[in-house]
Order: sequence, then C-alpha cells, then structure tokens
Amino acid sequence: MTRPDALIVLQARLASARLPGKALCRIGSRTVLARCLERLMAGRAAPLVLATTERIEDDALVEEAASVGISTMRGANEDVLARFAGIVELLNPRWVIRATADNPAVDMEAPERVLRHLEKSGADYVLERGLPVGAAVEGIRADALLEAAARAVDPYDREHVTPYLKRPEHRFRVHEPLAPIDVRRPDLRLTVDTPADLEFMTSILGRCGATSSCINLTGIIHVADRLLARKEVA
Repeated sequence: MTRPDALIVLQARLASARLPGKALCRIGSRTVLARCLERLMAGRAAPLVLATTERIEDDALVEEAASVGISTMRGANEDVLARFAGIVELLNPRWVIRATADNPAVDMEAPERVLRHLEKSGADYVLERGLPVGAAVEGIRADALLEAAARAVDPYDREHVTPYLKRPEHRFRVHEPLAPIDVRRPDLRLTVDTPADLEFMTSILGRCGATSSCINLTGIIHVADRLLARKEVA
C-alpha cells in the first residue's frame, strides 16, 4: 500500500565521469532511468519523484520521467543535499527514501522494508546491509535530513546526501539491519557505473525478458548467477 507520509526521491543527472549520460543509456527497449523508476513504482511503497538539476542537459531526464508518469523537481547540480531538502520542504513527508538512477535492478521491495525499519526503530537513518551492490535504498527521517542540510558544510556531504547523517560525532540514530536472507548477496554487483557494468546488466535483464521491470530481486539474482556460472565455465 502506498504510504502518503513518505516519499521516494530518485536522484539523477547526466553528468558522469566514468559513464557519461548513463541514466539514458538503453538496456533493451528502456533506459536505465526508466527501469529504475518502473521498479520503484512497482513496489508501491510511497509516491515517487525524480530529483535532477536545473542544467539544460537534464531536460532529457525530465522528459524521460514524464514518459512513465513521474514528476520532477529540480535543484542544484553539486549540492544534492539541498536538492533533497527543497523537496522535503515543499512536499512535507515524514520519511524519505533515497534512490539513485544507476540501479536498474533496485530491490523494489526494499523501500517498504526500510520504511518499516524507520518507523519501528525510531532511527534517523536506515540502510539494509548485505544486498547486492546497486539493489539498496536509504531511508531518512525528513526532519533529520533537514537538520543535516542546515548543518553540513563539507562539499562531499552536500553532494552525497547521507554521509553527514552516518558520522557518529553528529549523533543521528543509525540503524543498519541485515537484508532478508534470500537477497543477501553483497558479492554481486548490479549497478551501472562503467561500460562493463552496462554490458553485464544488459545481459541479465535481457534474460529476464519483458517482465524485468517487475521481477523480484531473487529472480534477478538467479539469472545473474546462471550468467556468471556460464562465464566461469567458458
């Protein structure tokens, strides 16, 4: 059930040093961005919004999000923490799920689990441990995010949103539960950060077929393991 007191924010921009324009790279018939958005929508945990920059080049991301029915809010290029804070101030959620647009196999069930952990633990920040690289999302209490945005000054903290919250000296409550056993595969890489990553994810999701945007993570892991086993045999 979609929770009205929470918000999923997917951050994206076309500038990328290792793989420029990766959010609009195609995996089969859909872009990496579209696949990320579709999987997060499929989980139905909370309303979803794209957060991108005000740069002209990112107009293409706004158009791509609109093509799958997702609205966009725009803000600073490097200061992503301010971008998130602006969204929170405008839409006033109680909790925020942070996702990124380089994870076309994001666990679509993770946002709901993380929201439950936020609510039950009383934590300011939640990250499940043990998921494949590129499958996790982060959960943040909205008030804590605004506090971090008001206090953080290090450019690294501003760009990466959550490091400030995780530092013990800042005294935010951090909760890092283990992911469910059937998706606990920290050795497996399911993100797109390099051309090799894109090739690997294209192979995996191509084998998942037309349902790849709504297949659960255990299914994707199974396909990835079969593909890796064939490569090892070869």
